[in-house]
Amino acid sequence: MTPTRVVHFQVDEISPRLDHYLVKEFPDLSRSQLKKLIEQGHVLLDNQPAKPSAAIQPGDVITVHLPAPEPVMLRPESVPLDIVFEDDDLIVINKPAGMVVHPAHGHKAGTLVNALLSRYPDLAEMAQADTGSVERPGIVHRLDRDTSGLIIVARTPLALKHLRRQFKARTVEKIYLALVFGEPKAPEGVIDVPLGRDPRHRQKFAPRADGKAARTHYRLLEEFAGYSLLEIGLETGRTHQIRVHLAWLKCPVVGDTVYGRKKNSLGLKRQFLHAHRLSFLHPRTGEPLHLEAPLDEELQNILDQLKER
Repeated sequence: MTPTRVVHFQVDEISPRLDHYLVKEFPDLSRSQLKKLIEQGHVLLDNQPAKPSAAIQPGDVITVHLPAPEPVMLRPESVPLDIVFEDDDLIVINKPAGMVVHPAHGHKAGTLVNALLSRYPDLAEMAQADTGSVERPGIVHRLDRDTSGLIIVARTPLALKHLRRQFKARTVEKIYLALVFGEPKAPEGVIDVPLGRDPRHRQKFAPRADGKAARTHYRLLEEFAGYSLLEIGLETGRTHQIRVHLAWLKCPVVGDTVYGRKKNSLGLKRQFLHAHRLSFLHPRTGEPLHLEAPLDEELQNILDQLKER
């Protein structure tokens, strides 16, 4: 395997085995894959080759030479889609929680892309002409796997160009609903905190003075015992922005085990974060579109439980 990307980071905790520690840092790679990288000399511990069983201490520096990713074989799949809006220019889909947008290691089937290629085969040709790959057929933004709600897909090159322009200009209104632990100190406000890679855990993001600008608006909709329902508006679209900002606010999203609490008494197995509303200009006609997707049954049942308490 030919290394194509080198990652350096400093260890912040004790671990009895190097391969165990790397599994947490690179969740997209299996333990056997990481073990193979170590054995082939692509992982250095304090600039020296190491064994998978090597113990590590805080302050140790790990260097990982990541191999080129294997090409993802995309195939159309007849996966049901909840279509909220559709015409010759674009589609707006209400994505369920648990559905990955793009195929990747560990998620090569059942993704939104697989479903789109089956239902709209012309998207493959458009994507190939646009980027030389069919991995992002018409997709101009994304949602995390466990975030449900609205996502836009362009059907023509013109629509793709205009929608990208709107997202870049930040003129697309994106409104989310989030159930969080606790209650914000102010009933509404703006979180203006730059975000970047967490230096201790590379798969996570964190508030950083040297990070990219990130602004999140929030408004308290309803209070419950120990929980709050918030309406969230995004000015920027950084990875995991809402989840990191609400954790910074000391009101982490319920069900978010990465940035929030590991358990919740509501029995929720996913994060309570839903892309509820989108407003943008139709890329061909210029007419404003205002689209909404209600909470799915699981999330609505959680709210009903809280109201009954």
